[in-house]
Amino acid sequence: MWRCAGGVMETPLNCAEEQQLPPPLPDSWSTVTPQEPTTDRKDKGNAVGFVLVHAGAGYHSESKAKEYKHVCKRACQRAVDRLKAGALAVDAVTAALVELEDSPFTNAGMGSNLNLSGEIECDASIMDGKSLHYGAVGAVSGINNPVLVANRLLSEAQKGKLSAGRIPPCFLVGRGAHDWAVSHGIPPCPSEKMATKFSLSAYKRNKHKMELAEKVETGFNHHSKKRRQASETENGSGLLDTVGAIVVDREGNVAAAVSSGGLAMKHPGRVGQAAHHGCGCWAENTSTLNPYSTAVSTSGCGEHLIRTMLARECSSAMQCEDAHQALLEAMQNKFISSPFLASEDCVLGGVIVLRCCRYSDAQPSADIQAILVEFLWSHTTESMCVGYMSAQDGKAKTHISRLPPGAVAGQSLAIEGGVCRLGGCCSLVGSSGLRGVETEEEVEEVCHQFLQLGAAHPGLFSFFRPFSGSAASRPSTTSMVTWRREREEQGQRSESVWRNNCPLCI
Repeated sequence: MWRCAGGVMETPLNCAEEQQLPPPLPDSWSTVTPQEPTTDRKDKGNAVGFVLVHAGAGYHSESKAKEYKHVCKRACQRAVDRLKAGALAVDAVTAALVELEDSPFTNAGMGSNLNLSGEIECDASIMDGKSLHYGAVGAVSGINNPVLVANRLLSEAQKGKLSAGRIPPCFLVGRGAHDWAVSHGIPPCPSEKMATKFSLSAYKRNKHKMELAEKVETGFNHHSKKRRQASETENGSGLLDTVGAIVVDREGNVAAAVSSGGLAMKHPGRVGQAAHHGCGCWAENTSTLNPYSTAVSTSGCGEHLIRTMLARECSSAMQCEDAHQALLEAMQNKFISSPFLASEDCVLGGVIVLRCCRYSDAQPSADIQAILVEFLWSHTTESMCVGYMSAQDGKAKTHISRLPPGAVAGQSLAIEGGVCRLGGCCSLVGSSGLRGVETEEEVEEVCHQFLQLGAAHPGLFSFFRPFSGSAASRPSTTSMVTWRREREEQGQRSESVWRNNCPLCI
C-alpha cells in the first residue's frame, strides 16, 4: 500500500507521471566507447535504463535556475542516448558527467573554481557496480574532462596486471595523472582555456574578500569585517557545487560518478571527496549479501564528506526495507550528527541515491525483466539541482530542491524522491472511477488493482514532498490516509498527497 514517510511517497506500485509514450531518441553521442553488454543489442525499441544527475549541493540562484536545469536535462539525455545504444551503466554515467563538466555553470571541468594560485585543479571518480572497480584522479590540471581519465583508469584496471606483474593504478593525482591521461589518448586542455568569465570574476571577488579578512585579523578595518561576515552569510554554501550522476542499465547494473573543481580558493594540491573511494560516489550490484543494487553520488564540503565516507554509508543504508527512512537516518546520524564532525557547527553536503531490484511480481518478458528503481536526493545545503530520466521518457525532468524558509543550512536537511519501474509491458489504466477514493481500504484496493493490471507504461513516476528539520518534527511512517488525519487533528489544511500527485486521479 502507499506509505507517506516524511512527505515522500514510496511504494512497490507505479503511477505514471505522464501518460504518453515518448518518441524514440537519436543515437548521436559517441565520445565514450561503450562496453559490450551481454544482452542482444538489436532490440533498441525496448531500451531500459534510468539516470539521475545532480548539478551540485550548494546555492543555486533563481537567476541561473534555468541554466542549471538545462544542463541537467542535457546530461540525462546524453546518458539515455548511450543506454538506448546498448551501452552499460558505466559508459552512460560517463556520458552524463562529460556533459556536466562541459557546462560553464557547473564547478567541474570547464569553469571550475580557481585555487589560491589562480589555477584549476579537478577531481573525479567513477565506480562500476558490476565489477566493483573504481577509477579516480585528483588535483589534475589541463584536462577538460577528468571523468574520462577516471573512466579510462577503471577500464585499464579491468584488463589485469601490467608488465612484470605490476598492479595497474586506480587513483592518480597531479602531474602524474595529466601525463597518464595524455599517454592514453585523452587530449589536454590549457588551464587558462578552462577558466570562464564567471570563474575568473569569482576568483577576483574571493581574493578581495581574503585580503579584507587578513586586514581584519590583524586588527584593521572593523567595518570590513562586518561586510565580510554579511557576505559569507549571503553566499553561504554557494561554491560547493560538485556534479554527479548515477545510472541503471537494462541488465540491472548500476554505476556512479562524480566530478568537481573543488572549493574556491583551495590550497594547491588539495584533493576533495570527488576523488576519494567511498566518499564521492559508490556503486554496487546486488549480491548474496545485498538484496538491492545501489548507487550514490555526493556533493558538498569535501572535508565533511571524506571524514564521514558518506557515499558508502548511504549505500549501506539503502539495504534497509524503508529507503526514505534509511536515508533520513544516514544523513542525520552519519553526517549531521556524526562524531567525526563533532567540532563542526555547519555540516554541508548532499547526495543522490538509488536502489533497484528485479520486479518479481511482473510478468517476465522474453528478453527484458522489469526492474523496480527507488531514487532519492537529500541535502543540508540551501539547495540542490537534480534531473532524472528513464530510457523510455520523451524528455528529462528537473528540479531544484530548496530548504524551506527559516531552515538553517548545515543544520537542517531536505529529502525528496520517487519510484519508477523499468521494462515489462503494461496497459494504461484510465482515470475513470478513481475519484472519491477516501478510505484506507479503498486506497489499498486501488493500489492492488494497479499491481495486477500494471497501471503505467515503463517510465518514471515520482512524488515530491520536502522534509527539513529534526527527525522529531517528521510525520511518522504510516499510511497516506492516517497521515492526512494526523494533519487534520493538528488543525492544518487537509491534503490528499496521493491524489494530488497522481495524474490518473485528476
